Amino acid sequence: MADAVTTVGELRDRVREFVRARGWERFHGPKDLAIALSLEASELLERFLWRTEADAVRLSAEELGALADEVADVVIYALSFCNATGLDLSEAILTKMEKNEERYPADRVRGVAP
Repeated sequence: MADAVTTVGELRDRVREFVRARGWERFHGPKDLAIALSLEASELLERFLWRTEADAVRLSAEELGALADEVADVVIYALSFCNATGLDLSEAILTKMEKNEERYPADRVRGVAP
């Protein structure tokens, strides 16, 4: 499974089908999905609470597995949000990257914290 290439569109469709099969569309409005996305991002952040910077990069296989679950939840809710609003995640990312490239030109900000 790790070797398979999956597109963002395929992931979005898989999430849509998961939600549809359970009849959850009525619960997946933009407001509730934005809240769920924030809560899942907070769960990811909580995994680093009270860790030093050094501890935050020395992670066990078990910790990495837990982080993978949390980041997957974040992305799943982001994809659900896109499904609910009709946003194209790939297009949104590419547009935002263009804005970031203009705002933070590599030759001016290299090595400087944003």
